[in-house]
Amino acid sequence: MRFENVTVVKKANVYFDGKVSSRTILFPNGERKTLGFMLPGEYEFSTGAKEVMEIIGGEMEVMLKGENIYKTFGEGASFEVPANSSFKIIVKKYADYCCSYIEK
Repeated sequence: MRFENVTVVKKANVYFDGKVSSRTILFPNGERKTLGFMLPGEYEFSTGAKEVMEIIGGEMEVMLKGENIYKTFGEGASFEVPANSSFKIIVKKYADYCCSYIEK
């Protein structure tokens, strides 16, 4: 998959001592996405906008706020995180992902 006619923010978003990083992509219609990579570890993120996470490579175990079990998502899978929420992730090898922010 390719994104055409976009603006890429050069400075990386770096979290968890460099174990998670992403780059922001801005579309002409105002849409925003990040392309990122996670090394092995356990992470917790908070959301402002609703997010759709697509796994491009590797896999991650995810537990959404209010749930009590982790679900595994591998290459080609995606999941949604509600706005103003949080989620936990366990990465055992690596995870390559695309996050779409739904701000409508």
